[in-house]
Amino acid sequence: MRTIDLNCDMGEGFGAWSIGDDAAMLDIATTANIACGFHAGDPVVMRRTIGLARERGVAIGAHPSFADLPGFGRRRITGERPEDLETQIIYQILSLGALARLDGHPLTHVKLHGALSNMAAEDAALAETCVRAVRAADPGLIFVALPYSESWTAAERAGLTLACEVFADRTYAPDGRLMPRSAPGSVIHDAAQSCEHVLEMVVNRRIPTVGGAPLEVEPDTICVHGDTPGAVTMARLLRRALEAEGVSLAPFARR
Repeated sequence: MRTIDLNCDMGEGFGAWSIGDDAAMLDIATTANIACGFHAGDPVVMRRTIGLARERGVAIGAHPSFADLPGFGRRRITGERPEDLETQIIYQILSLGALARLDGHPLTHVKLHGALSNMAAEDAALAETCVRAVRAADPGLIFVALPYSESWTAAERAGLTLACEVFADRTYAPDGRLMPRSAPGSVIHDAAQSCEHVLEMVVNRRIPTVGGAPLEVEPDTICVHGDTPGAVTMARLLRRALEAEGVSLAPFARR
């Protein structure tokens, strides 16, 4: 039986504001990527999310980003000195990791967020900076990355353990990168379309692309964004569709 992980970006509230239904999503997902305070989240939200994941047996990882609370980490930031950005990423990983250890539920992985992830996927130097940060924080952490990306290449070269990620709610360009959010149809909101999209990647092992040929893929984990409208419904239907195809779900870090 094929096994796959279902991950979700979580802990993306801040202070009195909340985004997504983390409690409901944690009943469905097998892995959580927790915001570390730079694009969303704060110490209280971070620790609360860790606790919710621990109670449900959901694996957790750090979800570092550019320092961009106003833009939710989705603005492309340039001009940072590599050593400064490296330190910012290390800080985020270690901050979440310290809270996780206090609660007896240590981190298993790192997954870059938003614009940082998208830019590192196409910029070899930026990818290497991010990978250096992960190695410095904890070389035993799994690095979650897009296939066909500079991030994947840099992590592989550095000897990090990799997990191949595909997205349930995003469409792909012919080169394997995610379609920009500004492009029409780049975000999938229809649950039935998402299920069809994911089954093609998990069962048939092909990434559908917009205007191009499918790309071969061996996914370890599927992402559903917690802030996407209807994310909980989408994740629930997606899990049922996978199980109906004989696919079991479990954290990639425990396989």
